[in-house]
Amino acid sequence: MECGAPILGRSDKKFCSDYCRNAYNNRKNKAVSNLIRTTNNRLKKNWRILNELNPEDKTNVHKSKLIAAGFDFNLFTSIYTTKKQKVYYFVYNQGYLDIGNDFYMLVKRSES
Repeated sequence: MECGAPILGRSDKKFCSDYCRNAYNNRKNKAVSNLIRTTNNRLKKNWRILNELNPEDKTNVHKSKLIAAGFDFNLFTSIYTTKKQKVYYFVYNQGYLDIGNDFYMLVKRSES
C-alpha cells in the first residue's frame, strides 16, 4: 500500500515492512496529527503556566500575569459550574475562576 514492493508472509499482510506501514500511516494522519499535536502543546503550556503560578492549592493572580506568561484563555479541557453558578475552567487538574477586577483565583483539583 505504500511502496508497491511484493508482500511476503501472511495472506492478510498489507505492507512489506514496518517502515512502509509507519510511512503510510504517518502520511495518512499528518494533518490530523499536526492539529492534535499543536493543540496538546498549547494545553500543556497553559497547564505549566497555571502550575507555576499556583504552587499551593489555591491563589489569586492578576490577568496581566497570565497574559504575560502566554496563557491562552480559549484553551481548556473542562468546565465546572458550582451550585452558585460560579464557572471554573480547568486545564487538566489546574483550574481558574474569574473573581472580577481582572483577578483570577487559581485552584488545583484534588486527585481523587
